[in-house]
Amino acid sequence: MAASKHDHKKDDHHHQHKSAWFQFIKSIATFKGDLTSITAPPFLLAPQSIVEYSTYWAEHPSLFVAPAKEESPEKRALSVLQWFLSTLKHQHATKDDDGKRKKLKPLNPFLGEIFLGEWVDDAGTTKMVSEQVSHHPPATAFRIWNDRHGVQLEGHVAPKAYFSTTINIERKGYSILRINRFDEDHIITMPKTHVEGIATFRIAPELSGTSYIRSSSGYTSRIDYSSKGWFKGESNSFIASIYRGNDERNPLYVLEGNWSGGYTIKEGKGKTLKTVDLASLRRTPLQVASVKDQHPLESRRAWQHVVTAINDNDILAVGHEKGKIENQQRALRKEEKAVGKVWERRYFTHATEDPVTERIRKACGSTADVVGEDDMIWKFDEDKYRKTIMDLSGPLKSPPLERSDSGVALTDELDTETAQA
Repeated sequence: MAASKHDHKKDDHHHQHKSAWFQFIKSIATFKGDLTSITAPPFLLAPQSIVEYSTYWAEHPSLFVAPAKEESPEKRALSVLQWFLSTLKHQHATKDDDGKRKKLKPLNPFLGEIFLGEWVDDAGTTKMVSEQVSHHPPATAFRIWNDRHGVQLEGHVAPKAYFSTTINIERKGYSILRINRFDEDHIITMPKTHVEGIATFRIAPELSGTSYIRSSSGYTSRIDYSSKGWFKGESNSFIASIYRGNDERNPLYVLEGNWSGGYTIKEGKGKTLKTVDLASLRRTPLQVASVKDQHPLESRRAWQHVVTAINDNDILAVGHEKGKIENQQRALRKEEKAVGKVWERRYFTHATEDPVTERIRKACGSTADVVGEDDMIWKFDEDKYRKTIMDLSGPLKSPPLERSDSGVALTDELDTETAQA
């Protein structure tokens, strides 16, 4: 049976994309510096900004608040670990909910870009604020909280990408999960990511290295990640252990399996307590204001025309719309520099120290730095938040825009230039 014109066109697109991909890899292989500053081919661009990635932390609100219900600090540590593992699958998935292969490269947020939303389910209302607090180097700060259960997550992620055999991504920064009822904090670091499947064009992110969750109650969760090698191993594998203080040789729990599929929980080095099927977890949909009601700094409004062009596979339109935002940003930074002005963050404030990290270091008896090297500390500012959000009528309604407040357009009018940003 003869192939249809549609099939031929699909094959042509595939070959063009494959050729462009290898040209891209060739160009970055000799690039010295952070790859996040490199412009990726349009076919690699995801119709989503990195500032939206904060969403992955709380897509299962019942797991997010579950530690607040545990009386035992040991079981709370286990509950926090299980919640964390539930956040990895969709964040690093190669396909979306419809089975369509996801694009590799999310959009780089502009300074001041924000993303607001909330989840409403049996756990009550869980709210989220995410903001791009730095552009050079890039860093996203976020806060997620559920008032009913007294649980808050606050943190910042500063990704840095480099090429060494493949594309590697380090995610500097850390998050703190706070449980009010027990006056307890848990510090969370993220694993490294690298891209597999470059040679076969079946691009997939894989986790590697080690990450930790350390609590002020003295418990530590260590998660070691591994991937499929040439002769053995399985993709997306991990083994995690929970131990008290520095007693790593005598784990209280051991979790082992696949962060994209499922895992088992064992009591120490003994019997299996439970098997968890991550694929059976159902995500609570995030509620976000409609694009027309969003603030010009909100991600989906700011990038709407770029996203449309990406979805339409219109390479010229992607470059044109993306360029408009980037040029507006450069113009704004130049204007700020000329008058000696510093961009005011909307919801977060830069801090020089974080007392929670020292508290946890002492509780865990660790001589190592519990958060690694991190000279950027961004703390959620309640006063700023109340000023822009709490006095508004709707929970998801955006704050008013001042003339110099937008990083996308220098006007508060919904004119053509702003709408196209």
